[in-house]
Amino acid sequence: MGMSVGGGSDNDLNAEINVTPLVDVMLVLLVIFMVTAPMLNSAVDLDLPEGEVTTLEDPDSKLILSIGKNKDLFLGETPVPWTELADKLTTNRRIQTERELYIEADKNLPYGVVVKAMATAKNAGVVKLMMVTDPNAASDDVTQWDAEAAAAGNKGKKRRNRN
Repeated sequence: MGMSVGGGSDNDLNAEINVTPLVDVMLVLLVIFMVTAPMLNSAVDLDLPEGEVTTLEDPDSKLILSIGKNKDLFLGETPVPWTELADKLTTNRRIQTERELYIEADKNLPYGVVVKAMATAKNAGVVKLMMVTDPNAASDDVTQWDAEAAAAGNKGKKRRNRN
């Protein structure tokens, strides 16, 4: 505390602030924030789509890769086996010039099937991948999805570190 030099009684108030404890607390807080801040950004960064969709101006002129519920592939109207997908995409003239591909997939397909098709398209030179959705699908009963997620437990809350 402050030391009084000079005359006066012992009951005089000391108006000086002792900043040493304040500095100690601030340094401890600074160290805590410096240690915890890098750990806060360990989740996957996602750019989630908005709820509203825009319709394609001319869907017939776009090259669409369709994946059916039985995992059957169609590039436009042509059926393509999975083993030949990379070759078909690499040699496709429209993909090599436009560098874009629309993907439509059955909503009940496993996530990994769609990701495999997207990875194959990226490796074939596609720069711009877009998903085709059904605008009427927004009327699905999302309360049922909440019930299914709650029944499954915390499985959906896992996040992977991208380091």
